[in-house]
Amino acid sequence: MGGGNDWQALAKRIERLEDIEAIKRVKYKYFRCFDTANVAEIADCFTEDVVLTVVGGVYKFELSGRDNYLAMVRDGAHAEMVTQHNGHHPEIDVVDDRTARGLWYLSDYVQEFRRKQHIMGSAFYRDTYVKERDGKWRIQRSEFERVWEISETIVEMPNVTFSYLATHGHRLPPGDVAQFKRDD
Repeated sequence: MGGGNDWQALAKRIERLEDIEAIKRVKYKYFRCFDTANVAEIADCFTEDVVLTVVGGVYKFELSGRDNYLAMVRDGAHAEMVTQHNGHHPEIDVVDDRTARGLWYLSDYVQEFRRKQHIMGSAFYRDTYVKERDGKWRIQRSEFERVWEISETIVEMPNVTFSYLATHGHRLPPGDVAQFKRDD
């Protein structure tokens, strides 16, 4: 085996692989916490200045800041719905010791009973990650763009025999809920 440079290069490659694995775990945690309305735990996935841009079929918006993102999670995964977000096929590039970019393919399924809306589709997440001073990777920017989306009105309530969100999700106040909207 060669000199010290070979070991240093190997150590650097291992560090990059560990960074990629840590980034995957952040995004996996994001999907799990979103679908279970775990606002307290999902908070650790984001930087304080996180920016989210969403371009869907029935909605389009941008928000800035962790608190705004957490409010969207709380209200977006509430007790009167079922939701499933599966992120897969990550393509992660570590740019430098503190920055990485990732592309994820999403498949999602949402039954939103308050709005009487069923949405399913796929999308790409294009994320920017930063490694903060505590050594943890967090999402600094997330761009969600639909590949396809089907949105249908729920005419007859499905026979939901169990829903985690029903007991753990945020309870919206009584009354009508605004339909999804696009900011364009």
